[in-house]
Amino acid sequence: MATGQLFSRTTQALFYNYKNLPIQRMLDFDFLCGRETPSVAGIINPGAEGFQKLFFGQEEIAIPVHSTIEAACTAHPTADVFINFASFRSAAASSMAALKQPTIRVVAIIAEGVPESDTKQLIAYARTNNKVVIGPATVGGIQAGAFKIGDTAGTIDNIVHCKLYRPGSVGFVSKSGGMSNEMYNTIARVTDGIYEGIAIGGDVFPGSTLSDHVLRFNNIPQVKMMVVLGELGGRDEYSLVEALKQGKVNKPVVAWVSGTCARLFKSEVQFGHAGAKSGGEMESAQAKNQALREAGAVVPTSYEAFEAVIKETFEKLVEEGKITPVKEVKPPQIPEDLNSAIKSGKVRAPTHIISTISDDRGEEPCYAGVPMSSIVEQGYGVGDVISLLWFKRSLPRYCTQFIEICIMLCADHGPCVSGAHNTIVTARAGKDLVSSLVSGLLTIGPRFGGAIDDAARYFKDAYDRGLTPYEFVEGMKKKGIRVPGIGHRIKRGDNRDKRVELLQRFARTHFPSVKYMEYAVQVETYTLSKANNLVLNVDGAIGSLFLDLLAGSGLFTKQEIDEIVEIGYLNGLFVLARSIGLIGHTFDQKRLKQPLYRHPWEDVLYTK
Repeated sequence: MATGQLFSRTTQALFYNYKNLPIQRMLDFDFLCGRETPSVAGIINPGAEGFQKLFFGQEEIAIPVHSTIEAACTAHPTADVFINFASFRSAAASSMAALKQPTIRVVAIIAEGVPESDTKQLIAYARTNNKVVIGPATVGGIQAGAFKIGDTAGTIDNIVHCKLYRPGSVGFVSKSGGMSNEMYNTIARVTDGIYEGIAIGGDVFPGSTLSDHVLRFNNIPQVKMMVVLGELGGRDEYSLVEALKQGKVNKPVVAWVSGTCARLFKSEVQFGHAGAKSGGEMESAQAKNQALREAGAVVPTSYEAFEAVIKETFEKLVEEGKITPVKEVKPPQIPEDLNSAIKSGKVRAPTHIISTISDDRGEEPCYAGVPMSSIVEQGYGVGDVISLLWFKRSLPRYCTQFIEICIMLCADHGPCVSGAHNTIVTARAGKDLVSSLVSGLLTIGPRFGGAIDDAARYFKDAYDRGLTPYEFVEGMKKKGIRVPGIGHRIKRGDNRDKRVELLQRFARTHFPSVKYMEYAVQVETYTLSKANNLVLNVDGAIGSLFLDLLAGSGLFTKQEIDEIVEIGYLNGLFVLARSIGLIGHTFDQKRLKQPLYRHPWEDVLYTK
């Protein structure tokens, strides 16, 4: 066990099992104390490496993350404190691994419920190798104005209130982390504050004892008096009694053992900590308080009188000239986190993303204001979901059914079209699903599947301006623009695309108006008079019919329809549909275990 000071203003720690809040609290304490370097040198997250962004005052810093204790100790040889936030299941193993590192002097174990046999092994190893274990079941410890462990002393407001940003003259040790916060406040009210405070933890076998730390405090010149808060159960306080009787402590000790109320109960009472259970008269709070009083400690008559005797002891030391009260200093202001400042109404900050189609902040996600449960309970289909997310409104059933038909008809068009071919070649190269899918999607454009928007745009412009099919087609020809939605490599006037026929049949049956489709058919009649392959293709059919859907539903203004066509909604329908087929081709090639594709020589014209 160390015989003097554990921490200083240059102490750095390794933090095991990343927790944002306690690390940020440590860094905020560093800034409050005016430290030049952060007290957390590195983070250990088993299986993970990289960096974690945190704040050191107003500056954002990146703290290295290591996957093993050994790697962290090698990377940060000056970090000699190991703060262990592992669960009780793994706390012992990770703590022992840390103790075996030559660079580690102090290990703080936060977890409760660490098996007692494991704790005994840790204690034995630490004592043999002159190392310190704080805990298990501890909140940690603090050296005022220098270094703190994890969540010790709570919030920054509490730390400032307890004057922990600068050192005082009192050494404090307790079993309870919660009561430590209370005592830091009490001590700050009636003295110049603490110099160092330790919560040894409430388990039956603490890694270091009350007397271990009192003896340490006795060797620290800046500590002028000690305050000890024990509790019923166990016999730890008696080691302090022996130290006092043997004259090993020559500074005033003010002590109280809580749990005097246990005698009011007829049966044995288990208090909050595992060790807080009176197993006999000697383990009672009354017996311990009496023994400490007889050994020379200043022991009040009750906890309520604890503050008064601390004050009395401190003032006596001041009168004797043994303590020169610390001068007060004003700590720097810790920058407030943006989220808390916004919540408290202190600042307003602009958002970076606007979303009008969905909201996931409530109990369940909503699509355009419709809760997910309603979508399921009311039997919405894929077309309904598209209408909500794309058009921000519920469309009539014939509209959503048309959308679903388009998706079904455009899902695939065989393995020979460019998109499917690219996907197949990529899948056979051993690439993953997303890579194979994207390879196929990247072929979609003016020549493959991407003409729906252009077809809708040109058909709408021509119809709205009252152009005859002749004027429209010939005008496009003069501009050197092919009519989008007209023409097919395979289909002919006497061999129409079945998909086009199905879409037209549905629309004529269900749509209130098909004026744009009929105009497209008139254009097709004119183009077929020029060449037998200039048929209305599926892009042209979907483009013209979507104009009828938007105009005929009465749910969209002319400006909205123009915007939908301009943005690329209709091509989005083809992208969505064809993704289904491209994914299918990827799975098909993987399932068939097809080898790397190489194009045959005989299918290439080699020429100079």
